[in-house]
Amino acid sequence: MSYQEYDILLVGAGPSTIFAALYLVEKGHQVLFLEKGLDLERRNCPKGKGYCRNCSTCAVLNGWGGAGAYSDGKLTLSTTFGGSLPEYTGTERAQELIERVDQIYRSFGAPDEIYGTDLNAVQRLQRRAAAAELELLPSPIRHLGTENCYEILMKMKHVLESKVEIRFNQAVTEIIVEESRVRGVKTADGQEYRAKYVICGPGRQGSRWFYDEAHRLGMRFFNNPVDIGVRVELPAGVLEPISSRLYESKFIYYSASFDDKVRTFCMNPYGEVVLENSEGVVTVNGHSYRGKNRQTENTNFAILVSKTFTKPFNEPIRYGRYIASLANMLGGGVLVQRLGDLTAGRRSTAERIHRGLVRPTLQEATPGDLSLVLPYRYLTSILEMMQALDKVAPGVNSRHTLLYGIEVKFYSYRLQLSRDLETEITNLFAVGDGAGVTRGLVQASASGLVAAGEVSRRLTGTGENTGG
Repeated sequence: MSYQEYDILLVGAGPSTIFAALYLVEKGHQVLFLEKGLDLERRNCPKGKGYCRNCSTCAVLNGWGGAGAYSDGKLTLSTTFGGSLPEYTGTERAQELIERVDQIYRSFGAPDEIYGTDLNAVQRLQRRAAAAELELLPSPIRHLGTENCYEILMKMKHVLESKVEIRFNQAVTEIIVEESRVRGVKTADGQEYRAKYVICGPGRQGSRWFYDEAHRLGMRFFNNPVDIGVRVELPAGVLEPISSRLYESKFIYYSASFDDKVRTFCMNPYGEVVLENSEGVVTVNGHSYRGKNRQTENTNFAILVSKTFTKPFNEPIRYGRYIASLANMLGGGVLVQRLGDLTAGRRSTAERIHRGLVRPTLQEATPGDLSLVLPYRYLTSILEMMQALDKVAPGVNSRHTLLYGIEVKFYSYRLQLSRDLETEITNLFAVGDGAGVTRGLVQASASGLVAAGEVSRRLTGTGENTGG
């Protein structure tokens, strides 16, 4: 079989590998991107105002920029949350990387405004949270906005496209390993690409593929907590006193019934609830825009129950997909339910939602009953969390509040990696959310710099990883 050979091959074109490429081209290295999705300007979801069409390659999650292209673009500027990168690099190095990533985003047009810098306001909110048995994790946040994510990623592509080779519609199916050393990859169309170094940033939709490849290649890994829950939507004014100060309020709660960890995630002030299609399983997420003309009257955020399973359980991604598929089975996609209907033990109907006080921003969601989908343990913990949040922000636990399900985070495993994010296969690196290393834009981008720095060091023979 004939094949092409490269110095460095990047699997996926999300934030982690884009930042790796920005570093590598600066050092003059030969780089190839293989991305199963489309170029950014061609990433158009065909559903329009209709239901998700279950495209084999979801344009919302795949293509240049990965899932980050259509995220709300929150840059978490501390190591407090956003992934596990500090566990590999150390906290001090991780913070240095975060600051470097922030500078790069700003050089491509990120706004100057930072939320969460008023320490007195943060401390007041922390005291209120503690009285409700909640822990508030503070962090400075720079909000790009969904529309600015697109523009920034487009600028990055314009910088890179004349210096690297980018191949779209190229789904990688197999990692080639010989004598415990990576040699390249094979793609779905039968092509083979050889490379001295491979950096895998599989992204959310590629997480299951990468998990299967890790199994096949005998790599060791351990399970992250399985994060399953709902997306909450309510009037923006309920959370405005908090969101105007922090933008992203990360609350942690341990349920009284089961002592399970429950957390808020991805808050979108004045935003909208959206669909995501992960290889045929439709889940829910949220976006928010900076432009006033794109803002809604609602705020949405996720409540996720984090559950760590013990052996013999070894399929966290499959479990999360199974729970989400139950909602798809009952509602043809995502379910939506008023909180009051859920606690009263009845399904929501279109008529009940219509006369409620919250107008759903995801019109495609099917009114239904989430108690038929979520296990009792998860549902109980979520309802406890809603009651606790209501003590900090009265109105959260209103009977009119909408709950969408299911939201699942597919970063439920983590490979055994070195401090430079190299796998047990020599010269094969794993980065970003889909590899279980990170949980957001900043740490995903930083992980790309870490791997790229080590690859460059080996190629040039220098004695220091200058990427991190």
